[in-house]
Amino acid sequence: MDIVFSAATVAYGARIALQPLTLTLSERRIGVVGLNGSGKTTMARLINGLVKPTAGTVTVDGLDTVTDEVAARGKTGFIFQNPQHQMILPILAEDIAFGLKNRKLSKAEIAGKTDAILSRFGISHLARRRVHELSGGETQLGAIASVLVTGPDLLILDEPTNQLDLKNRGLIERTIAGLPEQVLVISHDLALLESFDRVLVFHEGRLAADDTPSNAIAAYRNLASC
Repeated sequence: MDIVFSAATVAYGARIALQPLTLTLSERRIGVVGLNGSGKTTMARLINGLVKPTAGTVTVDGLDTVTDEVAARGKTGFIFQNPQHQMILPILAEDIAFGLKNRKLSKAEIAGKTDAILSRFGISHLARRRVHELSGGETQLGAIASVLVTGPDLLILDEPTNQLDLKNRGLIERTIAGLPEQVLVISHDLALLESFDRVLVFHEGRLAADDTPSNAIAAYRNLASC
């Protein structure tokens, strides 16, 4: 699936959060890095319409994120830095099912899809667990399941390994690697991105590098040391 930025710009009054950005993303695994406030999260939020371009356009699979907002947003799923904050219901299975409620599915269909996604990520045993009782890795898996149950083509993850111990970090890394969906990951965990297809580096609201992981990470390290 192609994600196309055409001179996409984001401004908040006089402050430019993202300078005009023109590029096409079609790779299966895309990493995004940059210092805090560099524009990387703004860029990612443009993709699913959480942020609207002040100028220019963004399209997802040919759908404009402003004029075709609902359809474009249905193509993408977004997991925030603290995934627990986007879990609405207290029980994991209920939270996963919630995303299916407005899709005109029968109760049996909703239950079947919920069971299937829990099984896919090996967390069926957590179905009746309260979300605040989950470990960091379990919470991240639960959030991924809650988003992917609705069938988006692209999954965006913001710092998915943040504050995870080594075991859970490895679990999430393997999970991301095994996803058939297209994935865009914003991360300061540079090792996580080393096997990706492409890495973008943002700096001071601009795209500073767009390259293979090794070259892009080297460019980022150089910028971070300045």
